[in-house]
Amino acid sequence: METETGRKATLIVLSGDFEKLFAAFTIATGSAAMGMEVMMFFTFWGIRAIKKDVRTGKSLFGRMVGVLEGGDINKANPSKYGFLGMGRWMFKKMMKNKNVAQLEDLRKLAIELGVGMYACQTSMEVMEISRTDLIDEVNDTVGVGYMLEHAQQSDFTLFI
Repeated sequence: METETGRKATLIVLSGDFEKLFAAFTIATGSAAMGMEVMMFFTFWGIRAIKKDVRTGKSLFGRMVGVLEGGDINKANPSKYGFLGMGRWMFKKMMKNKNVAQLEDLRKLAIELGVGMYACQTSMEVMEISRTDLIDEVNDTVGVGYMLEHAQQSDFTLFI
């Protein structure tokens, strides 16, 4: 994809924490709005940001991970003050009161701006997440080599 600036950014999203996903999507949408080609590579817990609200896993351990990490982007808890979901509710309310975009809205904006969203194939295999468990807008499931090639050509790469 040729962009108007020819500049590129790569974001490796490892965390599924509320504030880290918020930062990742804010940086991705800001970069895309500036005309950059942006790739988001979601791995392990970060896959929550592009997962549907479905249970995953086939083996005992896979189902356990699916239960413990169940839910989609709307179930992301802050890394501090989670309080069994109360912190998530509190932060969402505070953000709404300040007219700050919600995580799901930022993800929609990223999609509209053409941000490339890629899931780590290895993480998906380990965690027993299938392609059908991901939102339709995910570009592809790829290996680390694909991400590294993009990162090598990027003006900046962030690990979040």
